[in-house]
Amino acid sequence: MIENSLDAHSTNIQITVKNGGLKLLQIQDNGTGIRKDDFAIVCERFTTSKLREFDDLQNIATYGFRGEALASISHIAHLTIVSKTCNELCAYKAHFVDGKLQGAPLPTAGNQGTIVTVEDLFFNMSVRKKALRSPAEEYQKISEVVGKYAIHNSKVGFGLRKSNENNDIRTPPDSTCVENIRIVYSNTIARELVDFELENDILKFKARGYMTNVNYSSKKFTFLLFINNRLVDCNNLKKCIDQVYATYLPKNSHPFVYLSLELDPVSVDVNVHPTKHEVHFLNEDQIVEAVCGALETRLLKSNNSRVYYTQAKLPGAQADNLPLKDTDKSKIYPKEFVRTDASEQKIEKFFGAPMSEKEGLSAPFISKVNRVDTELTSVLELRKAVEKNCHRVLRDLFAQHVFVGAINPSQALIQYSTKLFLCNTRKIMTELLYQFVLYNFQNFGFINFTKPLSVYELALQGLEVPEVGWTPEDGDKADLAQKITEILTKNGEMLNEYFSLNVDKTGRLVSLPLILDNYTPDIAGLPVYVVRLATEVTWESEKECFETVARETALYYSKMSENSKWESNDWKWVTEHVVYSAIKEYFMPPKSFTENVSVLEIANLPNLYRVFERC
Repeated sequence: MIENSLDAHSTNIQITVKNGGLKLLQIQDNGTGIRKDDFAIVCERFTTSKLREFDDLQNIATYGFRGEALASISHIAHLTIVSKTCNELCAYKAHFVDGKLQGAPLPTAGNQGTIVTVEDLFFNMSVRKKALRSPAEEYQKISEVVGKYAIHNSKVGFGLRKSNENNDIRTPPDSTCVENIRIVYSNTIARELVDFELENDILKFKARGYMTNVNYSSKKFTFLLFINNRLVDCNNLKKCIDQVYATYLPKNSHPFVYLSLELDPVSVDVNVHPTKHEVHFLNEDQIVEAVCGALETRLLKSNNSRVYYTQAKLPGAQADNLPLKDTDKSKIYPKEFVRTDASEQKIEKFFGAPMSEKEGLSAPFISKVNRVDTELTSVLELRKAVEKNCHRVLRDLFAQHVFVGAINPSQALIQYSTKLFLCNTRKIMTELLYQFVLYNFQNFGFINFTKPLSVYELALQGLEVPEVGWTPEDGDKADLAQKITEILTKNGEMLNEYFSLNVDKTGRLVSLPLILDNYTPDIAGLPVYVVRLATEVTWESEKECFETVARETALYYSKMSENSKWESNDWKWVTEHVVYSAIKEYFMPPKSFTENVSVLEIANLPNLYRVFERC
């Protein structure tokens, strides 16, 4: 009914509530009003004055059909409407029962606009009435809706009050979003707001709104979303925005965000939810990605200072005396159950094997260095490229996933919400380790060889591997092995300083970098790594050199052999508690993962339930 008042171009809307709306619910506006001749069809089903042509159904720009809402209300409550248009001398009052006008509208005194009065809600449906919460809870829901519409429609004055009491919400006409947020929520939120705007011609959408900076956080995520001026929900967008803030706010803390999206009405599906409260739209993932990227950029620009509040423990307070929180009694349907909490740890993590000693590698000589902040522009640009290319929907998936099981060293199953995904561990690890190399540049530990290995001998072995692709046209293997040794020896000082990859002046490989705790690469792949390091790295350009060294190192480290000298189940423990633990904590998945089948959805619990229901 608020939306109907807005459609009528009202500039002031007053809502009066009694007994949580069950006894009285009245909406008064100063809009265009209802003509006397139209009273007969006001509560008729499938009737509207908002469509002129059939094609208007494809481009609905109004909130909805006044007749549909009032028709439903007239069947379950006592409905009275008083309305006056600017062309009529007086207002008219009418009563409706079961969608029908009771007698002729009677002239009465009244200002321009409409007053809709709903009394004794569900008086004839005791079962439905019993399903409602307490009057206080129902009033709180009304207050939330009125407050959100007051913020979005800041040029319209809103008022909400209980019968015979003062206004709980009162916003002046021709106000601002920030001022209404201050009135409805609090000055604590309003003073930390930053505005943002975004327009995308390719995806054909506009976005604007306000968001709190990093100085504000709350236990509850307050998210106001309006799509084409309608108050709706979009779970994908909400989760991604919350994930953006997770990097900057304390654990289990959330922001306040008001967002208004303008999309082509043709691209919005408003019929995915019975109450039209939740919507889907075309190119949803791309639009969500673009909006979250813009929000994070704006958030970073506003992150000039942080304010921290502390509070000492109250004297005499004891944990045993603290009140227990009420449990959530809302019903969860079986199709919405999840396997387990993503934050829970398994006991196997603490009983897994430590990093096993491999042939040639000596675990006791693993060491870490004091952290150094790199200032090389090339490295900073590579890091920025990773962040810009991050797919935020996938980042949320990996950050909140639950590990199900490892199929083999290259494949694993994870669960996110009520969906099951098949992951290509090798591809994910390659990208994860590449990011680790960039973000730990100059800060690697060392994995030392008990006996340094000859680069020349390793190169000869590598050239024998079919994967390298050596042919007689490439030249003699001994000569190639010698060139490989010379290249790596020449660049040994740089490799040691930046990557902890130590090749001494005599052409011996002394150590490898420690990229990920409790993880060592497969020694069998070392010959190929030495060959590719010399032949695939662009040594002439600084930025390309760092990038290609990082790529080749990540490619080598990502090969986890099932047939190595580890214990038979060690690779499974490492996959779950080392690899996927790091993925959950640090990984920024690139946008290419949506196309290269690195992550594949193989089951969806709600969809499975639909199949079972049909069976």
